[in-house]
Amino acid sequence: AVWITPIVDNPDQAFLGGDPISWCSSLTDRGKAAYHGYWGVNFYRLDEHLVSADLDFAGLTTGLRQAGLLTVLDIVANHGAPAYSAPLQQPGFGQIYDAAGQLIADHQNLPPEQLDPTGNPLHAFFHNERDLAQLSNIDESNPAVLDYFAGAYLQWIGQGAAAFRVDTIRHMPLDFWRAFAERVRARHPDFYMFGEAYDYSADKIAPHTWNENGRYSVLDFPQKQALAEIFEKGAGFETLLPTLALDGGPYQNPYELTTFYDNHDMPRMNASDAGFIDAHHWLFTARGIPVIYYGSEVGFRRGRAEHAGNRDYFGAQRIAQAPDHPIYQALQRIARVRANTPALQRGLMLPLQFEGNQAAFLRVLQHDGQAQTALVLLNKGDVPARFEIDEWLDAGIWAPAAGLAGETIELSPGAALRTELPPHSVRVYLREGAVSNAELIKQLDELQRKRER
Repeated sequence: AVWITPIVDNPDQAFLGGDPISWCSSLTDRGKAAYHGYWGVNFYRLDEHLVSADLDFAGLTTGLRQAGLLTVLDIVANHGAPAYSAPLQQPGFGQIYDAAGQLIADHQNLPPEQLDPTGNPLHAFFHNERDLAQLSNIDESNPAVLDYFAGAYLQWIGQGAAAFRVDTIRHMPLDFWRAFAERVRARHPDFYMFGEAYDYSADKIAPHTWNENGRYSVLDFPQKQALAEIFEKGAGFETLLPTLALDGGPYQNPYELTTFYDNHDMPRMNASDAGFIDAHHWLFTARGIPVIYYGSEVGFRRGRAEHAGNRDYFGAQRIAQAPDHPIYQALQRIARVRANTPALQRGLMLPLQFEGNQAAFLRVLQHDGQAQTALVLLNKGDVPARFEIDEWLDAGIWAPAAGLAGETIELSPGAALRTELPPHSVRVYLREGAVSNAELIKQLDELQRKRER
């Protein structure tokens, strides 16, 4: 799937308000335009900068589907465009239009505390409290707000959006998102949505994933923090164990989390080529749904922060050269392995060895007639690593996943699997068929019981 920027209509000018520009003032919106799509003005209308004469959003999603790709649409309901502090009112800023193009909300360049939601109908969409920068702060307690956003985003599902990434989900209350999810899934059952709750505490972001709150997934910020320690700074794989939440953790279902090491709102990962390759080996074999920011396949703008280069234009030349880059080639290889291995997509995860530069774990799928076990071995070190796995392995044939190195191994009952991995490599051994190891069955039953709250 491809996750794309918000597509809704945004203001056409640079913002004249905001905090003064000064040395290291990259977070001010003064002088910036809505190139990113997050300053919505009409959430029912495509931004004209994205549309070609022969290609609209429906055409884009159709073409992507024909190429085997689904479209994940970034959506916003917490805020619109910058709404106040400009020396004069600018067209679109602080305004919201409906599907017919009629103005239904207008901040009128007033600070939130000067709005009159009860006396002025154009103010009724907004809170009187400030939130993010000078962005309009949408008042979710107004029933018209839910009607507006549910209608808008159902329209885009109708034009081919297959999933939503929900921006700033923690800035609106859980009951709003529950009601929004009910509206969406009444028309599209099981529609997948994952939220950006920008917090490194699992306990703080997990409530979004609970059934009673709409069962969103969330971006796995706690694991992101660990990945930076491991693949940028050289920490050991054991750093990851507390983030997995496999054994009765706070999430509704940890396997639905979207996992990542950087994105457009933070500095890009500042790792070596080998560090990126090792990170991708982890993301595409461990629990969760991996998310890769554009350019990471070539180590683009490593270490650069938001508004300091991390969103730079990739460029046609880099796109053309990408297939020759070692990060790209390794990513393509492990992505294909995941795509062709049901156990890596949906199997329960059982950690075996997590220490230093080595990690070993099982992914076991026993569901709906599918029975497959994957043994994943990772070496992020600069020297070869020996592995000896002597627990929870069934007897039989363990074959390397297609596209990866490794020899086919036949294990007798109770035998250990021994092998050596080159530096910065991954190996995935697959065993087809139902699990028979009694201790493994016990572990799986316990994990399955704790998989959901």
